[in-house]
Amino acid sequence: MPEGDERSIAQYLKERIYATITGLAIVLVISTNAQHHDARDALFSLVIGVLGITAAGYLADLIAHIAVHAKLPTAGEQRVLLRIALGGLSTVVTPVILLVLAWTGVMELDTSLRVSTIVYLVTLGLIGLGAVRRASLSWWAQLAVLAALVGFGALVVGVQVLAHSV
Repeated sequence: MPEGDERSIAQYLKERIYATITGLAIVLVISTNAQHHDARDALFSLVIGVLGITAAGYLADLIAHIAVHAKLPTAGEQRVLLRIALGGLSTVVTPVILLVLAWTGVMELDTSLRVSTIVYLVTLGLIGLGAVRRASLSWWAQLAVLAALVGFGALVVGVQVLAHSV
């Protein structure tokens, strides 16, 4: 990201959050039905789901750019859009490694899904904590905002789980 480009950094974080929530929802849905899935199915579902939300984010940014600027992005702007989108794909690296370990028999599927869930939750928590810590609020207001973010995040993940389990 260009130094000092707060808008691009915000978009990058937004894409990571979307992909993380999507990945978490997929892992949670598969975890609740692990007896009906094998590691290969879980791996495929996770990769396709995160790839889909990442591609949707890129397409949305591209369309928004064209709508706002009335032209295609320049090569430099295109690189920024791609880096933003690829940030979403980075959220799947650790869970993919864990699911490959389950697929090859090194680890149980339940264990890889449980650890993937923890990785996703920690990722969301760290992003939220980092955001709240940057806010110029008192410690108690930061704590209240973080609690509200966690509550709202749980609601969003619940809706995603519901959507993926239907």
